[in-house]
Amino acid sequence: MKLIKFLDKLEDRIRKALSKRPIAYTFIGGVGIVLFWRGVWLVADDFEFMTGYVSILISTVILLLTGLFVSFFIGDELIIAGLKEEKKISEKTEEEINNEEMTLQELKKEIRLLSQKLGAIEKILRKQNGE
Repeated sequence: MKLIKFLDKLEDRIRKALSKRPIAYTFIGGVGIVLFWRGVWLVADDFEFMTGYVSILISTVILLLTGLFVSFFIGDELIIAGLKEEKKISEKTEEEINNEEMTLQELKKEIRLLSQKLGAIEKILRKQNGE
C-alpha cells in the first residue's frame, strides 16, 4: 500500500514537471508506448498458436469486454460530437469557436460565483453550530 502511494505521488510529480516541457513529454511518452507494445509483441511471438487471426480475435474480445474497442479506435470526443450532431472542429467557423470559448468562460465565472456563495453559506453554518 505504501509503495502504491509512493508511486502515485512520484507519477504526479513527474507529470507536473513534464507538462511544462511538452516536446520532452511527448518524446518520453512515445518511447514508453513503443517499448510497451514491442514487449507485448515479443511475448506474443513466444506462443506458437498466436497467429495473426488469433491475435485479432483475442484482442477484439479483450477490447470489447473492457469497453475500449470503440473509444480507442474512434475516440470518445468524436462519438459524443456525433451523437450531439456537432460539427468537427475543422468545419467550425472562427465565430462558432469564439462563441463556444465565451460560453465556457461564462460557465467558469458562474462556477466561481457559486463556489464563493457556498463558502459564505458554509461560514454562516459554522458560526451557527459554534465552530
